[in-house]
Amino acid sequence: MNDLAQAAQTIANFLQAFTTSGGLRLRFRVKLRGVKPEDTAADGAASDSPRNLYVEFTGPDTPVLTAHNGEVLNALEHVAAKILRLEPEEHDLVSFDADHFKANRDRQMREAAAAAVERVQATGRPHSFPAMTSRERRMLHLILSESGLPTASSGEGPGRFVVLYPAGADTSAPMATQQPARRPDPSRVRENFRHR
Repeated sequence: MNDLAQAAQTIANFLQAFTTSGGLRLRFRVKLRGVKPEDTAADGAASDSPRNLYVEFTGPDTPVLTAHNGEVLNALEHVAAKILRLEPEEHDLVSFDADHFKANRDRQMREAAAAAVERVQATGRPHSFPAMTSRERRMLHLILSESGLPTASSGEGPGRFVVLYPAGADTSAPMATQQPARRPDPSRVRENFRHR
């Protein structure tokens, strides 16, 4: 994302088309984060400091975005990264949230991580977290790394999850999921979206 202002305008245009054509009652703000006036070089170009686009949705239809663990919100974020032609390792430069859903999810993830660390240290047995997105898994690995206990991802595709192991455990053997990966029921997809 060389031209951050242009990228923000591109995302705003995409979201305007999405909300209008979808008949969704949503408002959004596209913000530039990590760019400060002092980060700007003499020629007006932004420096190499971390910067990203942050989109916050509000409005009566935000539950549509946050339903099913934020699947639509995550999908919009993914589409935005593709529109901007970001490489996979750059996808974290675009972040969408709706009524602080992700901020609350991050807080819950930290609480779950702290509880899991205590449980693993007390029992000496591994703990499997539910399946989550690659971004959430990466964040969970970082949070858990503060404990000093080893972690590993297991499973495949949308059923991939993080496992926290006791100190000195062998993390190379894959763990079976404690619960099967949730697959959408095709007969219920239509029920989740209503026409306005």
